[in-house]
Amino acid sequence: MIRNTLKYYYNKWYQKFHYDTFKNAMLTGKQLAEANKSKKNIAGLDDVAFQVFSQYGEDGIIQYIISQVEIPNPIFIEFGVEYYTESNTRFLLLNNNWQGLVIDGSKQNIRFIKQDFIYWKYTITACHSFITRENINALISNYTSCSDIGLLSIDIDGNDYWIWDVIEVVHPRIIICEYNATLGSTYKVSVPYAADFEQTKSHFSNIYYGASLAALCHLAEKKGYDFIGTASSGVNAFFVRKDLSAPFIKYTAAGGFHESVNRSSKNKKGQLDFLPAAEKLNVIKDMPVTDVVSGSLHTIKELYNL
Repeated sequence: MIRNTLKYYYNKWYQKFHYDTFKNAMLTGKQLAEANKSKKNIAGLDDVAFQVFSQYGEDGIIQYIISQVEIPNPIFIEFGVEYYTESNTRFLLLNNNWQGLVIDGSKQNIRFIKQDFIYWKYTITACHSFITRENINALISNYTSCSDIGLLSIDIDGNDYWIWDVIEVVHPRIIICEYNATLGSTYKVSVPYAADFEQTKSHFSNIYYGASLAALCHLAEKKGYDFIGTASSGVNAFFVRKDLSAPFIKYTAAGGFHESVNRSSKNKKGQLDFLPAAEKLNVIKDMPVTDVVSGSLHTIKELYNL
């Protein structure tokens, strides 16, 4: 009886603690978002970065960008959201009342999102699908016929470059795409496209995935976007459509590059080994990459002269 009573009060405390934490985080985020609107001539994206639900400072950067860019259709699409508790668009949904589509390859993750309070309280659609070049345009078209959406966020830890490359049914005003800092800022390379690519299965280290920042900047230019930088966390690159990019500093891949702070590399036993950035490339040196300009295939060792 005593144990059940304690469990009851613990659960009530736990729920209230998390609700209070959520309210405080939202309030702080709203205040910081308002402050971002008045900032002009920022030195870099770190000047406006803050985190509510994003992995690092993406929430603040997004709030700053949308304060500088007119968004007639406040719609977002985000890939690879897992439980959607940590994401680039959740704060947009809750703070700015945007609507959007989130896609994930796990049925369990999508089930979790649909049971979250946001699913009845806000306008969001969660779709279960493993994203490929062959299905991405259909997935988006099934959700919206609006081409001029506000934001697209791509983070699927693998075919990111190849998926963005084929998207043609939407022309977002803002694009966020994860880059693999291990691949550097010079070579325009990506992991070769494979419809069934999975980061955790591709190499034991967990650091063989995605594309270099130079590759994404090359693709952005081809598709009509300017690269406006990365945060010092070295995870996501931010792009704005060229017809809307006047308020922002434009960068080359080398000028806007940051090494990743992430230390999630693993050894052959599957244990975290916390490799420093300078040692990561050597671990995956025998793996292939595609030069996205020429289409030629190279080993990392060959291309990077390791």
